[in-house]
Formats: sequence, structure tokens, C-alpha cells
Amino acid sequence: MLFVTTMKKFNWRKWNRAIHRDLGYLFFALTVVYGLSGIAVNHVNDWNPNFVITHKEVKLDIPSNIKQASRDEVKKLLDPLGEDDNFKKHYFPDENTLKIFISGGNVVVDLETGEGWLETLRRRPVFNLVNFLHYNPGKWWTWVADIFAGSLILLAVTGLFLIKGKNGITGRGAILTAIGIAVPLVFVLLFY
Repeated sequence: MLFVTTMKKFNWRKWNRAIHRDLGYLFFALTVVYGLSGIAVNHVNDWNPNFVITHKEVKLDIPSNIKQASRDEVKKLLDPLGEDDNFKKHYFPDENTLKIFISGGNVVVDLETGEGWLETLRRRPVFNLVNFLHYNPGKWWTWVADIFAGSLILLAVTGLFLIKGKNGITGRGAILTAIGIAVPLVFVLLFY
């Protein structure tokens, strides 16, 4: 009896708030990373979240003996485009086409008309980086991502009990939580 009366009551709300607060601070950046990359992945059919791809029509002066041309002669064709320093290699995919690979893109030209296009590719700022992390770049990142995922579950559960009373889980919070549970359930029932 003496032990029970001298022991302090455990304040689980205090610990709940501390866990929720500290995990929120600790995983702020990862929440933003996965949030941004989630938006990008949701719209992958609308735009390329990793790269900005540009196409530009070009007209090159193609010599008649282009198929016998040296590497340097093909490289010189890129002078008017300002891409001669980016030349990597070239080949002829068919009788009437020349494809030149450059750093960050390629040039495809019709050998008869000299008309074609320059396609360039550059990494999209921010989204390329967050997608790199979202797509799990390796074994160590798997551990980070798993710890983060577990912490998100803990954040969700501790968040339910942060506020007492009519705005807490026994009042308004219960209604909002029920709506939050219903939304994915409805989608699963309708579209799965």
C-alpha cells in the first residue's frame, strides 16, 4: 500500500505530446521530401517530374558524303547549334537519318532536307532530388525510409490524443478521424 501511495501518476499525455512534437521536428524534411515526390508521382502522366525535355526544330547543312564523314566533320555540323563541344557520338538509324548524341540530349536530322530537331534533357530542380530519395536509392536508405514510415504511424496515433475535450478524439476529432478513414475506404470499395 505504501508503494502505491508514494508513486507518482504516469502522465501519458505529456509523453504523447513530447513524442509527437519531437518526431514532427525530426522528420520535417522527410515529410516534405515524400510529400513533394508523392505529388510528382501522382502526376507522372501529365509531366516528367525528373527531367525537363525540350525540342527545338533545326536545319543543318548536310554534305552529300555525310556517311563517309569523320567524327570531327559530324561534330562540325553542330557549330550553328552551339553544341559542337557537347558531341559524343553519331550513327545512322536508317538510310535517311543521322542521329547525333550530345551531352544532355541528341540531334536527329533528315539527310535529304537537313531538317530535324534538337532534344535536350536536364534534371528538374528539386523534384529530381526528392524522387531519387522516394524511389529508394539503396539498402541504407531503406532503413531510413522504414523508420520514417513507422514514425508516420506513430505521429498519426499520437496526434489523435493531443487535444482533450470537445475538439479532441471524443468530440470533433472523432468526426474528422471517421471522415479521414472513410475517404480511402470509399475509393477502395469503388475502384479496387
